Amino acid sequence: MPADPSPAAEPGSTAEPGSTATDDRPRLRLVRVRTPQPPLEDDRQPLRLVQLGVAVPRPPHRPGPRPRITGPATPDAVEFGPTWSSRADLPDPRETGRRLITMTLEALAGRRPLGQLQAMTSPGVYTALTAGRRPTWCTQGTSPLVVGTVHACEPVDGVAEISAVARRAGRAHAVAARLEGVDGRWRCTALQVG
Repeated sequence: MPADPSPAAEPGSTAEPGSTATDDRPRLRLVRVRTPQPPLEDDRQPLRLVQLGVAVPRPPHRPGPRPRITGPATPDAVEFGPTWSSRADLPDPRETGRRLITMTLEALAGRRPLGQLQAMTSPGVYTALTAGRRPTWCTQGTSPLVVGTVHACEPVDGVAEISAVARRAGRAHAVAARLEGVDGRWRCTALQVG
Protein backbone atom coordinates (compact mmCIF):
# COMPACT_ATOMS: atom_id res chain seq x y z
CA MET A 1 0.00 0.00 0.00
CA PRO A 2 1.52 3.39 -0.99
CA ALA A 3 2.27 5.95 1.68
CA ASP A 4 0.02 9.03 1.97
CA PRO A 5 1.85 12.02 0.41
CA SER A 6 0.31 14.54 2.81
CA PRO A 7 2.33 15.17 5.95
CA ALA A 8 0.96 13.50 9.01
CA ALA A 9 -0.34 15.71 11.76
CA GLU A 10 1.75 15.64 14.86
CA PRO A 11 0.07 14.56 18.03
CA GLY A 12 -1.19 17.51 20.02
CA SER A 13 -1.22 19.92 17.04
CA THR A 14 -4.34 21.92 16.20
CA ALA A 15 -3.91 21.76 12.42
CA GLU A 16 -6.84 20.49 10.42
CA PRO A 17 -6.44 17.36 8.33
CA GLY A 18 -5.10 18.15 4.86
CA SER A 19 -3.42 21.43 5.89
CA THR A 20 0.13 22.15 6.96
CA ALA A 21 1.07 23.61 10.29
CA THR A 22 2.94 26.48 8.59
CA ASP A 23 -0.17 27.78 6.73
CA ASP A 24 -0.48 31.49 7.68
CA ARG A 25 -3.39 32.32 5.39
CA PRO A 26 -6.55 33.63 7.04
CA ARG A 27 -9.51 31.31 7.05
CA LEU A 28 -12.37 32.00 4.65
CA ARG A 29 -15.65 33.08 6.12
CA LEU A 30 -19.09 33.70 4.66
CA VAL A 31 -20.27 37.32 4.59
CA ARG A 32 -23.88 38.14 3.68
CA VAL A 33 -24.31 41.30 1.60
CA ARG A 34 -27.74 42.86 1.58
CA THR A 35 -29.05 43.63 -1.88
CA PRO A 36 -30.74 47.01 -2.33
CA GLN A 37 -34.50 46.76 -2.53
CA PRO A 38 -36.92 49.16 -4.23
CA PRO A 39 -38.28 51.85 -1.92
CA LEU A 40 -41.47 51.05 -0.12
CA GLU A 41 -44.61 52.80 -1.26
CA ASP A 42 -45.71 55.68 0.88
CA ASP A 43 -49.17 54.99 2.35
CA ARG A 44 -49.89 58.71 2.54
CA GLN A 45 -49.83 59.11 -1.28
CA PRO A 46 -52.75 57.66 -3.23
CA LEU A 47 -52.03 55.03 -5.85
CA ARG A 48 -52.46 55.98 -9.52
CA LEU A 49 -54.56 53.44 -11.29
CA VAL A 50 -54.15 53.18 -15.04
CA GLN A 51 -57.03 51.79 -17.02
CA LEU A 52 -55.89 49.59 -19.90
CA GLY A 53 -56.91 50.72 -23.34
CA VAL A 54 -57.38 54.36 -22.31
CA ALA A 55 -54.79 56.86 -23.42
CA VAL A 56 -53.24 58.86 -20.61
CA PRO A 57 -53.28 62.57 -21.49
CA ARG A 58 -49.82 63.94 -22.11
CA PRO A 59 -48.77 67.55 -21.73
CA PRO A 60 -48.45 69.45 -25.01
CA HIS A 61 -45.04 69.28 -26.65
CA ARG A 62 -43.04 72.46 -26.52
CA PRO A 63 -40.01 72.32 -28.80
CA GLY A 64 -36.73 73.63 -27.48
CA PRO A 65 -34.82 76.53 -28.97
CA ARG A 66 -33.04 76.15 -32.28
CA PRO A 67 -29.26 76.37 -31.98
CA ARG A 68 -27.98 79.64 -33.35
CA ILE A 69 -25.02 79.74 -35.69
CA THR A 70 -22.73 82.54 -34.68
CA GLY A 71 -20.05 83.86 -36.93
CA PRO A 72 -17.70 86.80 -36.91
CA ALA A 73 -19.86 89.84 -36.36
CA THR A 74 -18.86 93.16 -37.82
CA PRO A 75 -20.88 96.30 -37.20
CA ASP A 76 -21.36 97.09 -40.90
CA ALA A 77 -22.17 93.49 -41.96
CA VAL A 78 -25.49 93.05 -43.70
CA GLU A 79 -26.88 89.53 -43.89
CA PHE A 80 -28.34 88.35 -47.15
CA GLY A 81 -29.90 85.02 -47.97
CA PRO A 82 -32.35 82.80 -46.14
CA THR A 83 -33.10 83.35 -42.47
CA TRP A 84 -34.31 80.83 -39.89
CA SER A 85 -37.95 81.05 -38.88
CA SER A 86 -39.36 80.18 -35.47
CA ARG A 87 -42.35 77.88 -35.03
CA ALA A 88 -44.70 80.84 -34.42
CA ASP A 89 -43.97 82.12 -37.95
CA LEU A 90 -44.64 78.77 -39.69
CA PRO A 91 -47.82 76.96 -40.79
CA ASP A 92 -48.89 73.51 -39.59
CA PRO A 93 -46.15 71.01 -40.56
CA ARG A 94 -48.68 68.21 -41.21
CA GLU A 95 -50.36 70.12 -44.03
CA THR A 96 -47.04 71.01 -45.62
CA GLY A 97 -45.84 67.43 -45.11
CA ARG A 98 -48.91 65.96 -46.83
CA ARG A 99 -48.45 68.33 -49.79
CA LEU A 100 -44.72 67.54 -50.00
CA ILE A 101 -45.22 63.76 -49.85
CA THR A 102 -48.04 63.77 -52.41
CA MET A 103 -46.18 66.04 -54.83
CA THR A 104 -42.94 64.05 -54.46
CA LEU A 105 -44.58 60.69 -55.13
CA GLU A 106 -46.54 62.11 -58.09
CA ALA A 107 -43.32 63.60 -59.51
CA LEU A 108 -41.47 60.30 -59.07
CA ALA A 109 -44.34 58.54 -60.87
CA GLY A 110 -44.06 60.96 -63.80
CA ARG A 111 -47.46 62.59 -63.24
CA ARG A 112 -46.00 65.94 -62.21
CA PRO A 113 -42.84 67.83 -63.28
CA LEU A 114 -40.00 67.62 -60.77
CA GLY A 115 -39.48 71.37 -61.09
CA GLN A 116 -42.55 71.95 -58.93
CA LEU A 117 -40.64 70.55 -55.95
CA GLN A 118 -37.77 73.01 -56.19
CA ALA A 119 -39.46 75.67 -54.02
CA MET A 120 -40.29 73.12 -51.29
CA THR A 121 -36.90 71.38 -51.07
CA SER A 122 -33.33 72.32 -50.31
CA PRO A 123 -30.86 72.34 -53.23
CA GLY A 124 -29.35 69.02 -52.08
CA VAL A 125 -32.70 67.21 -51.91
CA TYR A 126 -33.80 68.63 -55.26
CA THR A 127 -30.55 67.54 -56.90
CA ALA A 128 -30.92 64.05 -55.46
CA LEU A 129 -34.50 63.83 -56.76
CA THR A 130 -33.55 64.88 -60.27
CA ALA A 131 -30.34 62.86 -60.51
CA GLY A 132 -31.37 59.75 -58.59
CA ARG A 133 -33.20 56.77 -59.95
CA ARG A 134 -36.87 56.48 -59.18
CA PRO A 135 -38.30 53.59 -57.15
CA THR A 136 -39.89 51.02 -59.45
CA TRP A 137 -43.14 50.99 -57.50
CA CYS A 138 -43.59 54.70 -58.30
CA THR A 139 -43.22 54.27 -62.04
CA GLN A 140 -45.17 51.02 -62.53
CA GLY A 141 -48.93 50.79 -62.77
CA THR A 142 -51.68 53.36 -62.98
CA SER A 143 -53.49 52.74 -59.70
CA PRO A 144 -54.11 55.82 -57.53
CA LEU A 145 -51.76 56.78 -54.72
CA VAL A 146 -53.24 57.23 -51.23
CA VAL A 147 -51.24 59.01 -48.50
CA GLY A 148 -52.28 58.05 -44.96
CA THR A 149 -52.13 60.12 -41.80
CA VAL A 150 -49.11 62.40 -41.63
CA HIS A 151 -47.35 62.30 -38.26
CA ALA A 152 -45.21 65.26 -37.18
CA CYS A 153 -42.63 65.62 -34.43
CA GLU A 154 -40.92 68.91 -33.60
CA PRO A 155 -37.61 68.20 -31.80
CA VAL A 156 -36.51 71.85 -31.73
CA ASP A 157 -38.04 75.20 -32.59
CA GLY A 158 -38.39 75.61 -36.34
CA VAL A 159 -37.67 71.96 -37.21
CA ALA A 160 -40.28 69.26 -37.91
CA GLU A 161 -39.84 65.59 -38.77
CA ILE A 162 -42.78 64.07 -40.63
CA SER A 163 -43.67 60.54 -41.63
CA ALA A 164 -46.54 58.86 -43.46
CA VAL A 165 -47.48 55.62 -45.18
CA ALA A 166 -48.34 55.75 -48.87
CA ARG A 167 -50.44 52.94 -50.34
CA ARG A 168 -50.64 51.94 -53.94
CA ALA A 169 -51.93 48.75 -55.54
CA GLY A 170 -52.24 46.99 -52.17
CA ARG A 171 -48.67 47.76 -51.09
CA ALA A 172 -47.58 50.15 -48.33
CA HIS A 173 -44.48 52.33 -48.48
CA ALA A 174 -43.01 54.54 -45.74
CA VAL A 175 -42.04 58.14 -46.45
CA ALA A 176 -40.17 60.37 -43.99
CA ALA A 177 -38.85 63.91 -44.29
CA ARG A 178 -37.21 66.63 -42.23
CA LEU A 179 -38.62 70.13 -42.60
CA GLU A 180 -36.84 73.29 -41.49
CA GLY A 181 -38.40 76.72 -41.22
CA VAL A 182 -36.76 79.15 -43.63
CA ASP A 183 -38.17 82.58 -44.53
CA GLY A 184 -41.55 81.85 -42.97
CA ARG A 185 -42.19 78.53 -44.74
CA TRP A 186 -41.18 74.90 -44.40
CA ARG A 187 -38.38 73.55 -46.59
CA CYS A 188 -37.51 69.87 -46.91
CA THR A 189 -33.85 69.22 -46.07
CA ALA A 190 -33.94 65.40 -45.95
CA LEU A 191 -36.25 62.90 -47.64
CA GLN A 192 -36.49 59.12 -47.46
CA VAL A 193 -38.88 57.11 -49.65
CA GLY A 194 -39.09 53.41 -48.80
